[in-house]
Amino acid sequence: MQNSLLLLAEALLYFTAMTALFRARGRIGIGVFMCAIGVMHFLETYLASVFYVVLPFGIVSPGSAVLFSGKLVMLLLLYIKEGAATVRQPIYGLLLGNALMVGLVLILRQHQIAPLPDGRMPDLAFIDEMGWLMVWGTALLFADAILIILLYEKLGRYFRKALFARILVSVACVLTFDQAGFFTALHFVSGAPLEVFLGGWVAKMGAALVFSAMLVGYLRYVETERLASPRGLTDVFETLTYRERYEALVQDAGRDGLTGLLHRGRFDADGQQAVAKSRGGGLPLSLLVIDVDHFKSINDRFGHAEGDRVLRAIATMLQETTTPGDRVFRVGGEEFAVLCSHPHAIARLLGEKIRHAVKAAEIGGLEVSVSVGVATVSGDADSLDKLFALADQRLYAAKSSGRDRVVGEGAEPRAQAQAAQARN
Repeated sequence: MQNSLLLLAEALLYFTAMTALFRARGRIGIGVFMCAIGVMHFLETYLASVFYVVLPFGIVSPGSAVLFSGKLVMLLLLYIKEGAATVRQPIYGLLLGNALMVGLVLILRQHQIAPLPDGRMPDLAFIDEMGWLMVWGTALLFADAILIILLYEKLGRYFRKALFARILVSVACVLTFDQAGFFTALHFVSGAPLEVFLGGWVAKMGAALVFSAMLVGYLRYVETERLASPRGLTDVFETLTYRERYEALVQDAGRDGLTGLLHRGRFDADGQQAVAKSRGGGLPLSLLVIDVDHFKSINDRFGHAEGDRVLRAIATMLQETTTPGDRVFRVGGEEFAVLCSHPHAIARLLGEKIRHAVKAAEIGGLEVSVSVGVATVSGDADSLDKLFALADQRLYAAKSSGRDRVVGEGAEPRAQAQAAQARN
């Protein structure tokens, strides 16, 4: 029990100290953080070769279970916040530095060594052993860094809103790979028994859980802003991260800058495809056109900043109220649209749900309401233009008959008259 608590204390100390250096990078530079990683790299390799403790599930080295796991998480943090061009720097530095150390030791062995006054001689065999272990460990780290970036990117498609799961699965998988690789070298160099592998793997899974939880907390509550980073020459890390940056760019393209919703251009393109698919497959498709009531008076009385806040709040409510298959657009100043694969009756219920959600929210202490016009693909609305015109006509009917209401099918005659009167 004491050893387990000490390992946890070591993990907390390591994470706290390293993230403090990372957080201060704007003042003291990122080099301090990277140098600390380098020092810990030497210590973790030394401990992994000679220092072990007994736990209920096996024999564990703090160097491998705590320090290496923590280093991998720090590299992931560096990648998330600074990008591939920065995270490659400590990886290449460690790899080349360890190779340089081995090369220098090979030359040092050629010296005629003078003994110290007490007769002691340097133990170069220990340096040889440590050097090759460090080179092997750093080569594994190079592969680990590539794998964790690949996994983090790939899992982003499935866990984009579940950051903890995304980080935990990435770290746990890579630590399992590393444990197998490093134990192989350790077994041949120092004769480490199988218990070291099993105990180390269980300990690393525990470390993955602890470090992932701490990293998520740090990202959410401390490192809240994304810092820009310079881009350097293209290499394997830059290539691996290109896909995620490209997909993020595509995801952001066609979005309204204020609300984050899809904009009018995307409505025209997506809407035409949706109508064609609905007509070709006989599938229901409805359009809700939503307008904020008396929005001009909000801008006039409280200013455009408050009006923007109202629009952002309504955009958020639309995303929360609709289902994942629905597409939400901002098609005008205070006008929104929702394309949904629902028959007309269900679409009207969705409109009522949206109306009630906005009414109950009291955004910023203001009583805000919306009017909604609903139309469904049919023989009279067999194109996006006709569908939008019909929904817009019903929207004007809702506004001219008192606002804060939903108007759908069956209101055409009254809608036409009221819409014409509202425009005149």
